Amino acid sequence: MREPWQRLLLLPALLLVLGGAAQAAPLEPCRIAGIPNELRCGSLQRPLDPARPDGVKIDIHYVVVPAMARNKQPDAVLMLAGGPGQSAIKLAPRVLSRLSRLHNRRDLVFIDQRGTGQSAPLNCPDDSQLPITEQLDSAAQLRRLDACRAALEKLPYGKDGGLRFFTTSIAMQDLDAVREALGVPQWNLVGGSYGTRAALEYLRQFPTKVRRTLIDGVAPPDMALPASFSTDGQAALDKLIAANAKTQPQLRADWQQLLASLPREVTVAHPLTGQPERFTVTRELLLRAVRAPLYQPSLAAALPAAIHAAAADGNFTGLFGLGNAFGSNPSLRLAMGMHYSVICAEDMPRLADSQDAPGADFQALDARMYGQVCKTWPRGDVPADFYTIPPAPSPVLVMSGGADPVTPTRHGERVARALAAGHPERVQHLVVPEAGHGVMSLGCVRDLMFRFIDAKTDAAALPQEAACATRIPRPPAFQPVQSPRGGAAQ
Repeated sequence: MREPWQRLLLLPALLLVLGGAAQAAPLEPCRIAGIPNELRCGSLQRPLDPARPDGVKIDIHYVVVPAMARNKQPDAVLMLAGGPGQSAIKLAPRVLSRLSRLHNRRDLVFIDQRGTGQSAPLNCPDDSQLPITEQLDSAAQLRRLDACRAALEKLPYGKDGGLRFFTTSIAMQDLDAVREALGVPQWNLVGGSYGTRAALEYLRQFPTKVRRTLIDGVAPPDMALPASFSTDGQAALDKLIAANAKTQPQLRADWQQLLASLPREVTVAHPLTGQPERFTVTRELLLRAVRAPLYQPSLAAALPAAIHAAAADGNFTGLFGLGNAFGSNPSLRLAMGMHYSVICAEDMPRLADSQDAPGADFQALDARMYGQVCKTWPRGDVPADFYTIPPAPSPVLVMSGGADPVTPTRHGERVARALAAGHPERVQHLVVPEAGHGVMSLGCVRDLMFRFIDAKTDAAALPQEAACATRIPRPPAFQPVQSPRGGAAQ
């Protein structure tokens, strides 16, 4: 989840009837930047509103990475992207190496969920080249989002409340229609971040169509993101400060000094253009800049030095550079229209009843932002059962990073308990204490994923031995190189 970070359903069987037969275009040879070998691309026409099969249609696009072996297994691996708002197809080159062993005997499938990538996209203009203050300022963001919503509502699939039909529940029916079109008897689901919510909803609606499920960085359906975002971001920041207490004893004082000094005028070189910009750093701008590096421990390791430079010398270049580094990869960019269609429908109605206490520093920053956007954003209907997690019908491997600022261990624990009800042998919760947002990228976890999905029987799938991951230490704090005159080198 980049910062973000987002009641029409009847019985699934009835919706499949209402949706009509799948109309799939034949798979065609294709290529994607970043993947050297030839792939297969296809699309499937689906009704925008499942209750109106003769109404507006949208095309769901997907890519199949064919198994290397001729004698392949029939159960393909489906990668569910995060966000909400990430394109699975654009993410494919980034994650393919993590699934390389599975790719030997299984097809890998990447489906652009409705609202993302090529599937009726709900994109807002890219703001990465805007001045820093414009990127991070809430008032400016709200103006851009309001203009984006107005533009999206003019699209053929955005008119007349069309943005209401981009919820997770409806999208999972698209994915099952693709499964039928491809002739896949069962998926092996692999979901990260928001993709874990999608996986849990697919598992709820189509339990017999899933062979194995791996969810990494769990975003449960009952999470009220604008509330938990504050709680979990604060916990990750506090953990960073505590972890560096011995080597950086002044870090907490630096942080408090920095907060107390705001608002203040600063000059910072734009991380992408290099052009100097002068603007006022507010508490809100600072918190947004600090949160992003917390997603990755390797980036968070540079936060102590960046915080000290800002507090002691008024040098904010490091802080804003780290904040931009996390979200600069195009494959991580979100379709923000889809993001708000999901969060406004699924999370915001639960915000008032959330038990998550706001973080001492982050407070209600995110709740205010989402609340203002969702006042005017068309809100889809979500079935009551969407917020339930039935017992797992097949093996599920749950993975959590203990330093994750958005989907930490506490969410994985709750989901694992619900899934394990009645059959604890079907569920394992793997916690990597010093990992950030996403455990799949860790080297030895790739082999663990392969063993879990490739196991011939459910009994052999779990539990998996994971000591290689759980012992991974937190990266040590970055120490700036000192110049011969004693100052920090530029």
